[in-house]
Amino acid sequence: MRFNVLVADDEKNIREGLKTFLQMEGYEVFLAEDGDRAKKILDEEDIDLVIADLKMPGMPGDELLRYVVGGYPTVPVIILTGHGTIESAVQAMRDGAFDFLTKPLNLDRLGLLVKRALSTRELVLQHRELQRELERQKKFGMLIGKSPQMKQIFEVIQQVAPTRASVLITGESGVGKERIADAIHYFSNRRDKPLIKVHCAALAESLLESELFGHEKGAFTGAHATRRGRFELADGGTLFLDEIGEISPAVQVKLLRVLQEKKFERVGGERTIEVDVRIIAATNKDLKREVEEGRFREDLYYRLNVVHIHVPPLRERKEDIPLLIAAFLKELAEENGKKIEGIDPKARAILYNYSWPGNVRELRNCIESAVVMCKGTIIVVEDLPPHIREEAEGGGLIRIAVGTSLEEAEKEIIRATLAYCKGNKSRAAQILGIGRKTLHRKIQEYGLEEVVP
Repeated sequence: MRFNVLVADDEKNIREGLKTFLQMEGYEVFLAEDGDRAKKILDEEDIDLVIADLKMPGMPGDELLRYVVGGYPTVPVIILTGHGTIESAVQAMRDGAFDFLTKPLNLDRLGLLVKRALSTRELVLQHRELQRELERQKKFGMLIGKSPQMKQIFEVIQQVAPTRASVLITGESGVGKERIADAIHYFSNRRDKPLIKVHCAALAESLLESELFGHEKGAFTGAHATRRGRFELADGGTLFLDEIGEISPAVQVKLLRVLQEKKFERVGGERTIEVDVRIIAATNKDLKREVEEGRFREDLYYRLNVVHIHVPPLRERKEDIPLLIAAFLKELAEENGKKIEGIDPKARAILYNYSWPGNVRELRNCIESAVVMCKGTIIVVEDLPPHIREEAEGGGLIRIAVGTSLEEAEKEIIRATLAYCKGNKSRAAQILGIGRKTLHRKIQEYGLEEVVP
């Protein structure tokens, strides 16, 4: 990333000297002879850092500082001052300056200050880029990801959504199965009709049957009035059956009939009711094994499993973590009235390396906790939940599942090593035993740029 640095100083030799030094350090440099010219450049160019003399004709440095803090609050400002105006420089720090240097300048000290200031700025820019990526993905709502697995799921959703086919969504708890059901309904021709959701595991067998198919008045003790079931409420739309593997054999039989004939009777009723409902089911169980062990009807399994979408756990698609973090930061910072600009490299490395047994749901909970505990605008390690920090402190291991391809294993090893080195490519290359150019090529090849701060 090439940064734009604005130098504002009324002394030409200092301006030109700083320009030469900063260009040698790899920065793009803009020059201004006074505060008014600096203000104009700020409004016209994308500036990442301002280095300003405190005493300048026209708009002085302290006034320029207030303009930057008010209009460009994420752009750091380094103030230059003479020995006689140190008190003013200290006041500038109180007003929001990143730091100050006294003249004559120590270029080594300036170089370190510039790097420190721009490292914070880089976190902000990375966070903004992730927000832009989220905007590009908005058509899928909160279904977020850029990993090959998620891209394939997006393609399947768009292909299957306009059809009438039943869909079975599988995956561990917390991976986002319900979000996928939402997306299928949204992209279908039924989007203007109801999407009714039933969590099968939350209801006893007798209650589930009544919940799905409704009941007539007097059908059982407590049935004081006729009640329509979820199938009737979803007529013309979509019925999402979560934890389908938990339903009893008796309910399985009635559900199979609805799928085959699109007909059913309410509990305690005789009138046959016809409905047009698209079924999406989800489970964290291996339904095929449930069939083999006699706990789930084979004919119902095939009726539900016309199209199968498997959602991999978060630990197998770590490329999605930066986007998910950005989405949750935006949502949860707004909910809690906080202004969060990003996550520091060490905290980000911990989030990358954590195994996320609770998947996306656990990640969201972690970010919510970090947002609440954050005292500034950047989330740091101390803001993360204790159990996640503790696992990181006892870490140093890279987990690679059996069956992982050599290419995926290499990608995960490079990603984890970069995170461990906090993005330091020279150190990572040394640990990996490869050249820096080779590492750079593999970072681009595997799309790991977001791991490098």
